[in-house]
Amino acid sequence: MRLKLGDTISLYNSVNGEWVAKIISHNKENTEFKVEKYIKGKKLENDIWLAFSPIKKNSLDMMIQKTTELGVQKFIPILSERTIVRAINTVRLKKIIVEASEQSNRISVPKIENLQPLKIFLDKFPNNGSLIFCDINCDKSDLKNVLIKKNQGPICILIGPEGDFSQKERQLIIEKKEIFSLSLANNILRAETAAIASVTIVNYHLNLN
Repeated sequence: MRLKLGDTISLYNSVNGEWVAKIISHNKENTEFKVEKYIKGKKLENDIWLAFSPIKKNSLDMMIQKTTELGVQKFIPILSERTIVRAINTVRLKKIIVEASEQSNRISVPKIENLQPLKIFLDKFPNNGSLIFCDINCDKSDLKNVLIKKNQGPICILIGPEGDFSQKERQLIIEKKEIFSLSLANNILRAETAAIASVTIVNYHLNLN
């Protein structure tokens, strides 16, 4: 890390916050720090989840990196009928999440779940959660007021596969009780673009409180 004895580094955990610490010894087995100052406590963060259908490696890496920087708390990869990429390397994605969290100076590190079918995701989605369906064909809802008033439960953004959800899957989704639509543009967006744009919009409205 190009640091030497006497240099300072930030240490943090997701429970207590962040500290400034000085490097006092270092060898191949371990590094010893002296904690000098407490600089930041854990702040209340928006509980935003991102449920997405896996896409090609480079695009997926960018989506995970950028939405981590934007504050996503949990990633949920889902399999749908038209999902093209049907396997992901969760270990590699966890490393990208950790690096993006450090780069953006986050206290918390997002979680990533194992790949799961869409129906299982919908069945176990928490009752106090809100599901935001990014779909150009959905009826528009008053998402702004919904998000401003939201004070409990996760807000999960659902991004479809490259070939979109099937009609049967769309019906399963819109039957969920707390579902709201979000139309991002009149154009068809790539999955990674839709994810970054939707997280930005949701965060903006949540931070108006």
